[in-house]
Amino acid sequence: MPDEITLRPVTAEDLDLFDREFGGPEGVGPHQWFGYRSTGVLRRRFAENGLLGTDGGVLSVAEDGRTVGRVEWFPGSWGRPETSSCWTLAIGLIPAARGRGTGTLAQRLLADYLFAHTRTDRLQAWTDHTNLAEQRALEKAGFTREGVLRSAQWRDGRWHDQVIYSLLRTDPR
Repeated sequence: MPDEITLRPVTAEDLDLFDREFGGPEGVGPHQWFGYRSTGVLRRRFAENGLLGTDGGVLSVAEDGRTVGRVEWFPGSWGRPETSSCWTLAIGLIPAARGRGTGTLAQRLLADYLFAHTRTDRLQAWTDHTNLAEQRALEKAGFTREGVLRSAQWRDGRWHDQVIYSLLRTDPR
């Protein structure tokens, strides 16, 4: 287990780290590689609002003060967004930070943060049906497996099933 995991606003140096670590398939891993993408969109959003807005955000994951990844949240809905909205969570850790509980703690911290600072009642996350490490991390963070979304994600030339998880404000943590 890592000693101290914290979340904090993204810095310009973090963006450079994200470019280096998440710019290719070896950094993001097989479940998150969607091809090469421009980093301009993330940098423009950073310049506009520091990646923290009413429509979602990104925070850096720090382990003992050193940036090791990021968590983000963006709107989701199961009906009309005005009445049925929730936050969808995502995480990316550098390869050296994986497999030691960092993702579990970071996702738990993000859930606590969103329940404390937004009115959302539901958080959700999904992962590839073969990504057993992320499924375990979500479950350890208190999320409940809800089911399989068949052929929900296009990646690496084919459709992939996803497993969806949720955490409600009233769920025990």
